[in-house]
Amino acid sequence: MMALEGLKVLDLTRLLPGPVATMYLADFGADVLKVEQPGEGDYSRAYEPLLRGMGYRFLIVNRNKRSLTLDLKPEAGKQVFRELVAQADVVIEGFRPGVMARLGLGYDELSAINPRLIMCSLSGYGQVGPLAQEPGHDLGYTSIAGIVSLTGLQDDAPIIPGVQVADMGGGMQAVIGILLALQARERTGRGQYIDTSLFAAAISMLPADASNLFGSGEVPLRGETRLTGGWPHYNVYQTADRRHVAVAALEPKFWRNLASAIGREDLIPRISDPANWGEIRSALAEVFATRTLADWMTYLDGRDTCVTAVNNLDEALAAPHVVENELVLTQQDERLGTYRTLGQPIKLSDTPGSLRTPAPDLGQHTDEVLTALGYSPERIARLREQGIV
Repeated sequence: MMALEGLKVLDLTRLLPGPVATMYLADFGADVLKVEQPGEGDYSRAYEPLLRGMGYRFLIVNRNKRSLTLDLKPEAGKQVFRELVAQADVVIEGFRPGVMARLGLGYDELSAINPRLIMCSLSGYGQVGPLAQEPGHDLGYTSIAGIVSLTGLQDDAPIIPGVQVADMGGGMQAVIGILLALQARERTGRGQYIDTSLFAAAISMLPADASNLFGSGEVPLRGETRLTGGWPHYNVYQTADRRHVAVAALEPKFWRNLASAIGREDLIPRISDPANWGEIRSALAEVFATRTLADWMTYLDGRDTCVTAVNNLDEALAAPHVVENELVLTQQDERLGTYRTLGQPIKLSDTPGSLRTPAPDLGQHTDEVLTALGYSPERIARLREQGIV
């Protein structure tokens, strides 16, 4: 028995945020049916790098799902979708606000078919507000949310965050919303509508910096706050081989251990006075430049300093700790062979997630799904001739 076994999800999303959300649901047993436009499907199917013609990103975030091709614009396509909704628990969509309503497939219409239905809209900026109809991507959401302004060095230009903060955060918020609504349905017997957005996810990532602003009234500046490089003992330093170490010795015990390990006990009490931080930063930069990254990792091992290597991605994903925690796994696929994918970060003791099936080909399960709805082979063939499936 899996945690979400028996849960039926209709997934109208594409690219990254929505597929990440439904990947988590599918990993824990939900039957996720990916509804894709005939002939095209999810754009990320074609994103390089490709594995035998399939986008690698698509492979990673669409495992454990089925694929149905269906055009929602013609009435015949709408009818198929309504029949699926009658049996579904969750619909998740990622269109701009108003698109589903204009199709006649908004929450009011769908909940009239299935009052237990939970519908999640994962949009760029949410359903209301002056930005609701604006297009966007992760860089735009994080820029407007203030995250990009906080990323980079003091007195230098902002830099793009290294991962898709809003996209990934939005996908996780969608999962949380769906699970909350499922729990509420257990008590009320009714479904509900969920509005969450990538922009809202970006804003939700700001408790540390928002507390600085709300508490002091001062606008946090890039490279000046405790967690953005302002503190010398929470910073990144270059090593002799032009690699980098990350120093995160915020607590007194870690700072004490680090200063002692590098033979600079004199710096221990001086860290409490911000007037000394420029000198301490220079001292740390000078010290870390004397050894290679590997030498520092060996030397500081077991000293409890909260200093780590700044790994390149290949190093990070091959690290023993990643392997032991199964955060990178091997997917078996009859069509594509064996390839690596990301593992499941949530470990449940009794009902764990699993890799069961690889990402589907476009429309791979169309006949299977329509047959289960009672469609005859002849009727399916007609829908296919009309370009509806």
